[in-house]
Amino acid sequence: MSADGQTGRALFLPTFSEAKDIDDFVAVLEQFERGEMSPDKFRVFRLARGVYGQRQTDVQMIRLKIPQGAMGSAQLTAIADAVEAAGRDICHLTTRQNVQIHFVPMDKVEASLRALDKAGLTTREACGNTVRNVTADPLSGVAEDTVFDVRPYGEAITRHLLRKDYDQSLPRKFKIALSASEADRAMCSINDVGLIARVRDGARGFKIVAAGGLSTTPMNAITLHEFLPVGEVLDSVEAIVRLFDRTGNRENKHRARLKYVAKKSGPERFVAMYEEELAAVRARGTTPLSSIAVTDEPAPPPRQDDEDPAVARRPSYLAWRAASVIAQKQEGYACACVRLPLGDITPAQLRALAPIAERFSDGTVRTTLEQNLVLRWVPKGKLPALHAALEDIGLARTGGQTVEDVTSCPGADSCQLAVTTSRQLGASIADRFDKLSPKERSALELARAASIKISGCPNSCGQHHVADLGFHGAVKKVGDRSAPVYQLHLGGGVDGASGATFGRQVVKLPARRVADAVVRLLSLYADERATSPAPETPRDFFRRVTEERVREVLGDLAVLDETTPDIDFVDLGQEGDFELKLGKGECAA
Repeated sequence: MSADGQTGRALFLPTFSEAKDIDDFVAVLEQFERGEMSPDKFRVFRLARGVYGQRQTDVQMIRLKIPQGAMGSAQLTAIADAVEAAGRDICHLTTRQNVQIHFVPMDKVEASLRALDKAGLTTREACGNTVRNVTADPLSGVAEDTVFDVRPYGEAITRHLLRKDYDQSLPRKFKIALSASEADRAMCSINDVGLIARVRDGARGFKIVAAGGLSTTPMNAITLHEFLPVGEVLDSVEAIVRLFDRTGNRENKHRARLKYVAKKSGPERFVAMYEEELAAVRARGTTPLSSIAVTDEPAPPPRQDDEDPAVARRPSYLAWRAASVIAQKQEGYACACVRLPLGDITPAQLRALAPIAERFSDGTVRTTLEQNLVLRWVPKGKLPALHAALEDIGLARTGGQTVEDVTSCPGADSCQLAVTTSRQLGASIADRFDKLSPKERSALELARAASIKISGCPNSCGQHHVADLGFHGAVKKVGDRSAPVYQLHLGGGVDGASGATFGRQVVKLPARRVADAVVRLLSLYADERATSPAPETPRDFFRRVTEERVREVLGDLAVLDETTPDIDFVDLGQEGDFELKLGKGECAA
């Protein structure tokens, strides 16, 4: 592992890869190519190895796990190598803290997997009916409200479940998240298992919730334990996975997630079923946490208060700092958010970021649920120089962690299940923000805390249900023509106290009018928000405002009939009339 360029401090990041996984993949691929394995059987195998079919039949998507979102310089460089080995010039960060490489010919998959393996990165169980990437709060250990650092416990859970027999063919995918505080920045309440850090009588533990999820029928997670000591965490998580393996619906993949088990049984029976499974796990022999390597945060780099006054006064730096810098609970240090529009980053930027992370932070970066990167342990005096270094490689964009930082799934550019080109909508909104009038710009500044999330279909890979302004792609028939539209979801979000609140479905809008609708909604907030006794937040406002008022404001934008201009029947970024094209998705293969 690389070391900090200034202190020589060894940085430890765990490895999860095994070269045998790649050897097995190549051997099974050759079997398939010789006709010795059915396409269905091969699909199940390759998905569990992180190789996923795309809308385009001759290419694959490679998804690599980034457990708890943590990467060092070796991992950043290896990902750059893997992207280039695949013949690509960009990779994509997801809302599950993963990295994806799209449009990879099958004959280049092995080279990419080998490049990742060199740095301990794996694609094992990144797709398919398995336990997916275990995510964690990227500010764990450094945010002001951190209870304790949860990353080591996420590492332990990852190691405990990875490659286990009972994790290879679950009824459906299974997601786990850990939050370092009650604020639930990891969105535990929409995961199959969520662990929220708590301390009781001086001892560490977790609130355990389960059976949350989004997609077409979103559900808030059920509480299993208000407090479970950390030493019992592995047994608890294993019990929930085993319960799902035993009771999940294997006949109907569209009703197979853990939330449907809980809905069918009811909360009380679901908790009882879990307790029975936990007892069975314990009876077979518990797995103490001490059997898994648990590593705490490394010591911080030395504080260096050598801020350049001239650089620190530059408008571009001040704008970046206002939105992208978060003070740590450790005095003198800060986190810096690296905004990646729509989650995209190039191999050159990944390579350039590696020495920047070593020079200015603890040598690591963290991926986020918002498809960005976070540098931690940055001495505050180094922030201007960090901004200049990021600016040199095109990674010092302003607007991180604000309404301008739009989240989107890949959409119909590559996904077989997507209806619309959601990434293109994200770009359309960004373009509209660049052309705001002075009054509209003022409204945007007031609404900077709002969130916008987009999915290309109802399945919510872009997490549109839990955004202040969420949109999912759909189709609307007008006579014999089809128009690409987006359903507006208003006032969603995840709060520490109440868990998930799912946005209200209000109105459908033609794709090319959504950006204008966003600006009108932000202006509505600016004009009609409560200001006393304290200014109303965008989230509170969009939960309060009536659907009738929103329809009144957006009414003309929603009209879609025989008089509608032809351009509204063409999806964003496309040519020719919109045509619904859905393939056989592999999410439930």
